This record gives sequence, structure tokens and C-alpha cells, in this order.
Amino acid sequence: MAFSGRANGEPVGNQPRRIASAQPKEFGPLYPPLSHPCVESHRQRIRLPPPTNLRYPPHSHYPFHMLIRLPLLSFSTPAKICRLVLFVTMLLSSSVWAAKPLTKIEGCILIPTEWADGDSFLVRTPDREEFTVRLYGADCIEWHVTDATDERRLRAQRRYFGITAIDPEARRAIELAKGFGEAAAKHVKSELSQPFTIYTAFSNALGDGKHKRVYAFIETSKGTDLASDLVLAGLARAFGVSRQTHDGRSKDEYRAHLDDLELQSVSARRGIWSKTNWSTLPEERRAQRAEDEELAIALGDAPLAVGQTIDPNAAARDELMLLPGIGEGLANRIIEHRPYATPADLLNVPGIGPATLAKIRPHLRLSNR
Repeated sequence: MAFSGRANGEPVGNQPRRIASAQPKEFGPLYPPLSHPCVESHRQRIRLPPPTNLRYPPHSHYPFHMLIRLPLLSFSTPAKICRLVLFVTMLLSSSVWAAKPLTKIEGCILIPTEWADGDSFLVRTPDREEFTVRLYGADCIEWHVTDATDERRLRAQRRYFGITAIDPEARRAIELAKGFGEAAAKHVKSELSQPFTIYTAFSNALGDGKHKRVYAFIETSKGTDLASDLVLAGLARAFGVSRQTHDGRSKDEYRAHLDDLELQSVSARRGIWSKTNWSTLPEERRAQRAEDEELAIALGDAPLAVGQTIDPNAAARDELMLLPGIGEGLANRIIEHRPYATPADLLNVPGIGPATLAKIRPHLRLSNR
């Protein structure tokens, strides 16, 4: 059966008149009306009751309204209908792989350690459970530099803030930068001197893999978000893994919120921004971008050994960066888009396309998390 393409639904030749009320305009001329024989045949197979309103497709009777502008031929055979039903079922079942909900833990306290910094520290719950928290969305300057990875991160942070040449003597410049990391840790110690609230889904935030830790939001005793406090004080940059917050803001909205706070901090010359060399900042950031690109090329040219695999649902940030073409930014985005049911789900990560997926697919293994 074919339908007229005319707006008024006039028949062509011996073709029957299309019922205009059965096809809302917003679904387009190729959207099949409820009275179409293929739809009725499918309705009988799955024993659905007849539609009560032909003007608008009822949600409970007509699942096809969710699919945009499907050609009429998609409904032309029972096999294609079965494939469509299977596709809809898979969409509905994808909720199994949705992000874990946040757990609220009140009355937590900070446990002093030698290795803690502004964005990563040890906490204890009222049940006396201890674990390390890694803040969502904020990245403080490295205070404890113990290996080449820490050194590389500190260099990237110094370039971001435009403080590479804060002192003519290189060693002194590095120590001054690390001093801001210490200042961030002291700020956290002060803000968390009273019991605070943690919101976490216990998502693995291994980082460099040396310390067991989970991502979390922290609400201070004053009711403020700790990551936001650090960014606004100029002691952290708006950078890193994000997710939907406990008050319902999306990960993108939370990230944008931190970006706005960073602009306020820059404008007020707070914290690290008080030492920024604005004349050299563009060149410093350009140098960092070039280094990131070189690292990505090097990783692409030197892939993991044959048979060596990494689990994108559980791997630490630095482990993910071993995958061909995956830098720190992409590694963070892989973490925040967890979990993954299939390798193809990684295509939902901004920055990963078919070409990148083809490079990393041989090195992926998936756990059910």
C-alpha cells in the first residue's frame, strides 16, 4: 500500500485516501499510521488491545512512536518487525547498564595522612569504614611527586595555570607550584574539620593504581560543595571526571558550573591565578597540547603487547592511557561514561570514533559492573 505525498491526503489513482487524523504531522510523511495493515498484524501477534485514540499514538499500545521517521518499508515484513521489536527491547533493557545511584553517607570525618592532597584524601564513615575519596570535577596541583607520571601531571598543571616560569630557577619554580598543592590540602583540612557528607556510587578512581579510592562529591558542614570551594578559591582547576550530582544536575551542567567558578577565580586573581603570567600562558598551553598529541602518537605507534587487555569498566586512569591513542582527557571521559556492556558502547564517549575504537578493541576486556 502506498500513500499520497500531498498535504491534504488526496488519493493517487485507485489508492485509498489516507486518514489524516491517524498520522500526526510531527512524525513526518513516512511515519506509518496506526491503521496500517503491518501495524495491525503486529498488534495481533503480540495480543495488544486496539488503540483508543487514532490521532496520537498511545505509549502503551504503540512503541514505534519513539523511533524517528522510520521508512514505511521498515514495517513491510514480519522479519523486519521482529528486528524492530528486538531493538526496542534492547533499548529498554539498557537501563541495566545505567550509572549507579549515589549513596549518601553523613557524619564522615577526615583522616590525616602524609600522602593526602587537595583532591584525594582518606575518610572514615560513622560505621568506621575507611576509604580514599577522589573529588569529582576538581584537580589540585600535585603536592607529592614520586614518579614520572606525577612529574608529567605537575608539568601539565603548571602550564594550565601559566606558572611554569614563576621563578627563573626551574627547581624553585617547581617547589613554588607544589606549594599551591600543599595550600589546597590545608584548605581541605580546614573545610572538613567538622563532620561532612559524602555522596558516592563507589566508582573506582584508582588514578595511578597505587591507592584504592572512589569518586565522590563532598558536602561540607556549611552545606557547600568541596570541589566548588577549591575551584573558587583558585586552588584547583575545573578538570577531571564528572557525573550527575545528588541534586539532579547532569554531569555537563556540573562541569559548566565549575568552569564558571573558575572564571570568577581568574577574574579575582585568587590562589594560583594570582601568580599567572598572562603573557606566556597561551604559549604554555600550546606546548602542553603539542606534548599531549606527541604522547598520543607515541602510544598509537607502540600499542600494548599482543594478548594484553584492559578493562574499561575498572582500569585506572593511567592504565587506560596505555591504550592506543588514549590521552588523559579521553581516559577521564572513559571513566565518567562507565559502565560498558559491549566495546561498541565506547562510541558514546566524546572523542572516540570508529577509527579509535578499532585501534583499542583488540586490547579490551569487559567485566560486568
